[in-house]
Amino acid sequence: MRGADINQEALFTTVHLESFVPKKHPLRAILTLFNLALKRIDWLLDSAYCEYGRESIPPERL
Repeated sequence: MRGADINQEALFTTVHLESFVPKKHPLRAILTLFNLALKRIDWLLDSAYCEYGRESIPPERL
């Protein structure tokens, strides 16, 4: 069972992580491509987990 991708940055800092990377930085484009690639293999990641039991950390968060 895959857990939800919950952002908990407020627990650790008062500054948003988005403010550390400039808007036009190449990493933002890479992140967009990476997220798209993960969506395309979501079915494969889902098949690695059973449908019941404790939730785990989603592989894309690891």
